[in-house]
Parts: sequence; structure tokens; C-alpha cells
Amino acid sequence: MADGASSSGARDGGGGGGGESVVIDYGRRRTTCGYCRSTGPTSISHGLWANSLKADDYQALLDRGWRRSGSFLYKPEMERTCCPAYTIRLKASDFICSKEQDRVLKRMQRFLDGELDPQVGSPQCKTNPTKRSLNEPMNSPTLKVSRVSAYEFQTATGPSLDKEDEFISFLSSKINEAIATCFQGGIAGSDVELPKAVVKTVKPQVKKKVGGAAQEKKGGAVQDLVYSCNVSFQLAAVIKRALPEEKRGVLGDLSPNCIAERLVLTMEHHGEIAGFAVKACNGHLNFYSATIQPIQNHTSIDTCAQASDRPTSSKQSSVNKNDARHGKKARKLEFKMARSHFDPEEFALYQRYQTKVHKEKTVTESSYKRFLVDTPIVPIRPRSGDNTVPPCGFGSFHQQYRIDGKLVAVGVVDILPKCLSSKYLFWDPDLAFLSLGKYTALKEIDWIKTTQKSCPSLEYYYLGYYIHSCNKMRYKAAYRPSELLCPVRYEWVRYDAAKPLLDRSLYSVLSDFSTMAQDEIPQPHACGPCDESSAKNDHSETPIDEDDEDSESDYDESDMMVDEEMVHSESKGDTAEDCSGVDVENVIMDLSGSRVKYKELHSVVGPIERRHLSELERQLSRYAKVVGKELSDRIVYSLS
Repeated sequence: MADGASSSGARDGGGGGGGESVVIDYGRRRTTCGYCRSTGPTSISHGLWANSLKADDYQALLDRGWRRSGSFLYKPEMERTCCPAYTIRLKASDFICSKEQDRVLKRMQRFLDGELDPQVGSPQCKTNPTKRSLNEPMNSPTLKVSRVSAYEFQTATGPSLDKEDEFISFLSSKINEAIATCFQGGIAGSDVELPKAVVKTVKPQVKKKVGGAAQEKKGGAVQDLVYSCNVSFQLAAVIKRALPEEKRGVLGDLSPNCIAERLVLTMEHHGEIAGFAVKACNGHLNFYSATIQPIQNHTSIDTCAQASDRPTSSKQSSVNKNDARHGKKARKLEFKMARSHFDPEEFALYQRYQTKVHKEKTVTESSYKRFLVDTPIVPIRPRSGDNTVPPCGFGSFHQQYRIDGKLVAVGVVDILPKCLSSKYLFWDPDLAFLSLGKYTALKEIDWIKTTQKSCPSLEYYYLGYYIHSCNKMRYKAAYRPSELLCPVRYEWVRYDAAKPLLDRSLYSVLSDFSTMAQDEIPQPHACGPCDESSAKNDHSETPIDEDDEDSESDYDESDMMVDEEMVHSESKGDTAEDCSGVDVENVIMDLSGSRVKYKELHSVVGPIERRHLSELERQLSRYAKVVGKELSDRIVYSLS
């Protein structure tokens, strides 16, 4: 079926209509879940094969919670599936770039300008020399090289972004060493991989929010809160999910607070971090640094004596920097958009990405084609003077990113009447330090803003599914201000309004937020590293992490490859499903190439046995219910 869908998707619809939409073989899927790592078939969804889809019909399906994997369409059965998945979108013109997202753009620009060595952020460099193995002695030369004092980050010239990135990576590695020591061999009786620490710079507004807790006095010097890490919450959540309650007692108290305290003690046992003190506070690991004032007082005579030399030194430093910059070779970034087709160079990059990032052992050409090349969307070519179609047209595309001619990333997207729908991204594992998942998402948002000038209706960025129960998938809400699709009324609800409902129940009728009393809706607040309210939060929850490199490396794609096998036999739950009142009279069916409405079936084929007719009507009722009456009346349903 995939081959047939692919060939039909290659047809050019020619006009605004784009041919016709034909789907086949409605059923349900029950599989193991790739998000909660379930051991049984707990992930339940509706499924359809599509022979062909008009762009506006697929747009309408997206707005009812459907997605595609190649030519296979699926929609989570929200009330029954283990991890409810909500369609998430962003209006590109309203997008607000966060500091962390802006940092990704600047890092790429430094790399293109030749100012950022690719080895600085590479995984190899992060483990050597900045990461000390557990068996390495404390007086190791490697450790001395990796230590960076607080003073280096507080001099008048300000920190080097490259050096600070490296130091943050070093702090993360120190925490990871402590995790490895505290949980040697992982979690007993489980193959769950422990989360990796991500250290963040504490923002000024957070310091202001937590007030005096952001500073402490010690030995006459003021200690300033500089970095923080919330990995203890992630560890607590992972252990809670991985182990039954009776086995958790073996590991002792596993609250984020106790885990953080254990990690601090382990880090202190491994040795101090020069210029920094690490403390556990409400489940967070906080890094405090002595401020510049004590250092200035101690060296005030030397500072005054050398004051007259500073302008010259500053000028000389500036000249040296410029000379060094001119000596670096700039890199060229190229962007190309091509209609979906098999490209051997893309497949080679996909193989490397899947095997190195997702640890897949076997990646076949056929599975790649079925997942990312086959498409049922009928392409529409641009037409002169028509502002209802973008310059590239509608359909499925591969966006290629090249640096100095080398393919480094490919974004698989669908261009539709109202949106760019991001389907999947794969990138060069050697360039993980560039955060290409975030970078390409930001460029796709820019593409929409630019394209909207020539096609005003194309204004949204669809990021796939948002899964509140999976911390690794929450990063999508960092593209603000986003909206989630209500699974019942199919209305769009602001994420900030929907989140309190999802905090209470993973499956929620999101549009109910408008009926909640004001005092029932938890007010959003900035929870700083030492905010006492953070201790009251459900420990299985972790805040959205705008710069979580682990999140990106594991789940930077919008959709996972899905199991296309469907279950057609009825279970007791399926039989009990209420499809009464669903009108199927005008459902169009394909019978040997002829188009026949259900209500005309008798006149075309003659008498039909009642049991066969009842089964057909039940199947069409379920199909019409999940795609909606408007679509079921215009999409052709082909009987398998």
C-alpha cells in the first residue's frame, strides 16, 4: 500500500483542488509506547492509509488531531492511550524568541564566522579533558586543566561565551559523575537509562524573584547564585516510573531533596570546584560563586597602580582579537528546499543519525522511504499572481542545510494552506554542539514569517504532538506563545491556560478552562532554584527546559516512526463505543473505481446481507466520527 500511496502522491493536482483525497482501511492500532516505555500494548490510536490527500484536507485532519507517518495517518485515542498527545502549534508572527533560543542562533553564527572551534562543544571534548573518570586521582593534571576559577568569569572584560559553555559542560559532567556513583549500575532490576544533568545559568529575573536566597555570606565574602540544575527531579520521576513501590525502599528516600543532598555529598567527596560552592536547595543543585567585590578590595593597590595601562591593553587586546578573527576561515551555510524524493546522501545522514543518536542497530532503505519519503499529499505548484499558494507550492518537502557544501541536517516538512507542519529532523551527530534541532526550528519559524508576505493564509508552525506525561517532549512548549488542540471540541487553547488542566489530569478537555472558576486556576509563577514553593510541587513534574540538550538529542523530531499494523477485531471496549447519531449517509465509497455514496449503495450493488451491512455501517460510523462529518462527506473511503 505504501508504494501505491507514494505513486499517487507524485501526481500534480494542478489547481487549488489538487485532485481528490482517497483513504483506505480504517482501524485501530495497539502498540507499546515509545514515550513511557510500556511493556504492553498501551498506546492506542486510530489509523488510516491514505492513497492521496489534498493539501487542504490534510490541513483539516491536522486540526482534528491527526498526523502522518509516510502515507499512514494516525490519531491517538486520547481517553484510552497511555500518553495523550495534543497537537501543538504556534502563530509565527507572535513568536517570542527566548534568551536560550537566541543563544542557539548566536552560537551558530560564531561557528559560521570561524570563531567557534567545532571541537569545543563536541561530545569527545566534553568528556576529555573536562570530565574526570571516577577512578582518576584528585591531583590529576586533567582535573587541573578543567578547573576554571570564579574570578575568570567576573573580570572587567566579561566572560568568553565559549569558555563559559565549556565550564557549564564541566559542571554537568561533575554532576553526572556523582549520579554514576550514587546509582552504580543504573536502577536495580531496570534497564531505564538515567537522565543526564544539564546546568543552567540562573537568570537575573529569577535571582530577583528568590531575593536574598540568591546570595549567602561566607567568611566575609558574599556568595552569588550563578548556576543551577534540576536533575534531581528528573531522577526521582524516572525511578518512580521504573520501580514498583516495594523496590524503592531499598534505595532509601528518593525525594528530589534527598537525591540532591546525596549528589552534593558525593561531589564534595570527589573534590571541590575551584571558586564555587555547591549546595542542595529544595531539590535543586545550586552553584554559588564569590562575587567580585572582595577580590577588588584585596587587589585595590595593584588595580590603581595599573590603571594607566588599561586603555593601551584594551586596545591591544582588541587588535589581537581582530587579528585572530581575520585568521579564522568563515563557513558558508546554504538552505535548499526540495520536494520529497529519495536522495542517497540524505539516507546516509539518516543512517548515521539513527545509529548514533537513537542507537538503532539496523536502518533499512525501505523503512526510511516508508517513513520519510512516501507521502500521500498531492502537490500543488505555485501559480503566477495567486497569493493563496506559496512560491514553493503545497506538498511534502525536504529542507536541506549544508555547511561548506556538506549536508548537516534535513528537515522533513509539509507545506499546507495554513501552516508549515514539521514532521522529522535528522542531523550530523558530529555537530550536536550546535543544537541543530532548535536552530532549524527557529529557521522554520522565520521561513513562515517570510512566506506569509506572499501567501497571507500560511501563518502557523505545527510542531507535532505535545505530550505532557513525557518530560522529554515538553520542550515544544518553549516555543511561545503556543496553543494546544482540545481533543473534544477541536478548539485551540493557549498553552498557559491548558497547563493547569494537564497538571491535574493527563487527559483533559482543554477548552473546559474557560468554565473553571478563577480561583481554581493555579496562577503561573516563577519558581527559582531556592523558591520554597518548588518543594511543594509534584516531584514527578519538571519545568519546561528551554535549552535541554538531552531533550533535543533524544526527541528533536516532531513524530516518531509508528507501527502501521492495525487491529480490526473488536474488543469489549471497542464494541461499547457509542457511534449513535453519526450520519454516514453521504460518506463516499470507492467501489471498483466508481464513487458511490453509502445511501445509494443498494441501488448500485443490489441487496446486501444484513450482517455485512451492519458491519460496514459500524466501520463507517467510527471512521466518520474520528475524521468529522465535513471530511467524511468529501474524502473517498476505499474498502479494502
